[in-house]
Amino acid sequence: MNRRDFLRNVAAGTAALTIPTAGRIASAADRERVLADADDRIEKHRKTDAVLNILGPDGKQLQPGMPVKIAQKRHKFLFGCNLFKLHRCRTPQDNADYEKHFADMLNFATLPFYWWNYERQKGITNDPQIEEMVRWCKARNITTKGHPLAWNYAEQKWLPDDPQAAMQLQLKRIDRCVRKFKGGIDIWDVVNEATHYDRDQCKKNAPKLTEAIRKMGIGAYVRAAFKAARKAGPDATLLINDYRTDPAYVNKVISQLVEDGKPLYDVIGIQSHMHGGYWGAKRAWEVCDTFAKFGVPLHFTETTVVSGPKSQKGWLTTPDGEKSQARDVAEFYTVLFSHPAVEAITWWDFTDQGAWQQAPAGFLRADMTPKPAYHQLKALIKGKWWTKTEASITTQGKATFRGFLGQYEITATAAGQTFTGAFALEKAAKQPIEVRLA
Repeated sequence: MNRRDFLRNVAAGTAALTIPTAGRIASAADRERVLADADDRIEKHRKTDAVLNILGPDGKQLQPGMPVKIAQKRHKFLFGCNLFKLHRCRTPQDNADYEKHFADMLNFATLPFYWWNYERQKGITNDPQIEEMVRWCKARNITTKGHPLAWNYAEQKWLPDDPQAAMQLQLKRIDRCVRKFKGGIDIWDVVNEATHYDRDQCKKNAPKLTEAIRKMGIGAYVRAAFKAARKAGPDATLLINDYRTDPAYVNKVISQLVEDGKPLYDVIGIQSHMHGGYWGAKRAWEVCDTFAKFGVPLHFTETTVVSGPKSQKGWLTTPDGEKSQARDVAEFYTVLFSHPAVEAITWWDFTDQGAWQQAPAGFLRADMTPKPAYHQLKALIKGKWWTKTEASITTQGKATFRGFLGQYEITATAAGQTFTGAFALEKAAKQPIEVRLA
């Protein structure tokens, strides 16, 4: 079955989907089956062979036998976290540590667009904070994403009582944000958590928007939001995002975002908050396989594994909890990085300082010292899954190597001078990549 037919069957409710449930317990054998070939899958899906045609500053080929150093500078795969605490930690030193550890490991940042905070007074937005974050990310070659454009978890008091008027302002906001930050933010979580839009929290804190969605219908709501975002950003990457991984996410939301057999979304976003317990390798793999059937990339948009249990003293990180967190983080990221459909993983939150639900969910403790999970993941991202190698110029003036997809720098030394060049390694590269040194 091709993707168009599959999407039509989903919309018609006839597609067969097996969606894993949170209560499923995997055996050790199940875990081993998922992990056994993970390194081979990573080798296949995240790396490629490359032929470089390296030219000197004069435009001529380098001398055969000349050594060149090839160093990866950035992953194509997006390893990220929300950036909510940037410049907003307790002390200047905390801020400096936060920035250093974030930029040392990650290349992707989620920026806050919660409407009720972003525009507390009508017409007065939080643009300066967002612009500050965008500048910081651009200076460090970190890709940005806005989160979210539409979510009825809470709402401003200034919204009109009329649901239709409130919805029109919501759609206008989507248009404004995407246009305003075009070029600075080109990835967006367009609609957040629409599957269960009418849960009690939404009815209490966002009665006007919740009623607007009820009257409009989930399908019409999500389609209108995505069309507004697409009109404002024709080249933007648009996500649907939810914490639900059960059939309701498919039937109520994803199936409604299809027109003429084509999806209105570019990426399916999957939340994986594990405050109540680690999913395990088997469930993680099954979730990937389930949503990969839609034929678009998957982003794990909000991932959490805590480093300590709740107690009478509070929800605090512990030595044993940190060991478990490090082990689970390494396994979870390995499973996701080895799945060909996954293109991004975003952690939630980077530090325990001011973390969501006051949970010990960070890669950093509240004092900004890195936990074992940080060191473990960094050893994967910038170690095991990182390419740094050397090659020699062949008689044809080429250099060959195999590396992880991403951005690279090449260095060559001749007559006491060092020359450098840059290139991107893409899976689709079929011809030699020309690199001009300077």
